[in-house]
Amino acid sequence: MHCLPRKLSMADLDVVDKRVLMRVDFNVPLSGGDVADDSRILAALPSIKFVLEGGGRLLLASHLGRPRWERREDLSLAPVAEHLATRLGRPVDFAASCIGEEAEAAVSRLERGQVLLLENLRFHSGEKDNDVEFARGLASLADLYVNDAFGTAHRAHASTAGVPNVMGGGAAGFLMTKELNYLYGVLNDPAKPVVTILGGAKVSDKIGLIRSLLPLTSTFLIGGGMAYTFLRAQGIECGESLLEEDKVGVAGELLEEARQAGVEVLLPVDHVVGAGLGPDVEVEPCPTQSVPDRKMALDIGPQTVERFKQGIEKARTIIWNGPMGVFEMKSCASGTMEIARAVAAADAVSIVGGGDSAAAVQLAGVGHSITHVSTGGGASLTLLSGKPLPGVEALTDRVDKQQR
Repeated sequence: MHCLPRKLSMADLDVVDKRVLMRVDFNVPLSGGDVADDSRILAALPSIKFVLEGGGRLLLASHLGRPRWERREDLSLAPVAEHLATRLGRPVDFAASCIGEEAEAAVSRLERGQVLLLENLRFHSGEKDNDVEFARGLASLADLYVNDAFGTAHRAHASTAGVPNVMGGGAAGFLMTKELNYLYGVLNDPAKPVVTILGGAKVSDKIGLIRSLLPLTSTFLIGGGMAYTFLRAQGIECGESLLEEDKVGVAGELLEEARQAGVEVLLPVDHVVGAGLGPDVEVEPCPTQSVPDRKMALDIGPQTVERFKQGIEKARTIIWNGPMGVFEMKSCASGTMEIARAVAAADAVSIVGGGDSAAAVQLAGVGHSITHVSTGGGASLTLLSGKPLPGVEALTDRVDKQQR
């Protein structure tokens, strides 16, 4: 049994006239200086509106991209502040730093019901290092702390673990609570049978996930680059396909563990192959389980798609983490798109991990038909693998009235 962390909810907070520091995940794609996809911003709006409508003074903190601890104008959160203002229908102030005099001055100007977005946390190395002085600088700006950034909860950074430790705890935002309820619900009481779809590049990223979900799962459908390590473990030729040679033995062990547990594992029986990666690469179907020499598998083939669809149709619960191929290339997207549509059409509870899987269901136009699309790829993978989330552990434990 995986115990759902019982953490203080922001709904329990009295935010009137309080300075509320909320960690959000506004790590959104930018194009030409504008927000290209605001799904993460939209997901945070209920928590943001709760503080503003409750008369609080809201400070939002987030990272954006990988600036490697130096200021980069192309990774400034200023465009995000402008976009958020349009979504809220009210002004959003912006502080050109997240700590220090500039941030303090911006906070001092906040009135009740106003919101301020701080500059990119990752302009400072203290964020990744969970530096206590950096955490104190952030904590000094606020009276209360809320973490609504599920997508960063698996990282013990200053804004996710350090600040609540300095402030003596904090509360979970509405998005954080929603994510935890869905994901722990799947771990603890899924409707059966459970079909787990795994893809992406590396077996090494999914070993813990497979072992954690093995007792729950009836059928694993394995595609993407990681499938070829499993095929090699069965003695099947994989050409130049992505392969983790040092994990072939582990893949064999996982297949044996599944066999002993009576769990079905379906691997690709055909492929879409090419001579390499790139927008101009020519691809062709490969109707056999073996990949020819000097070719690499870039997507699952049509026979595999149909085989996987049959598995999906039997499911009452579906867990999906990782694409079936290089879906960013149109010529290699069919497998992932077909699986996305099959998951959306299934009469089942469907949980899609964030990252590439979330992007795939949106690209397929079926995001609205998925039960829950997580906002955090790494965080959902960590949680479903049975590991703790530092950003959740640092929050205040909830004490129910009957326990007092």
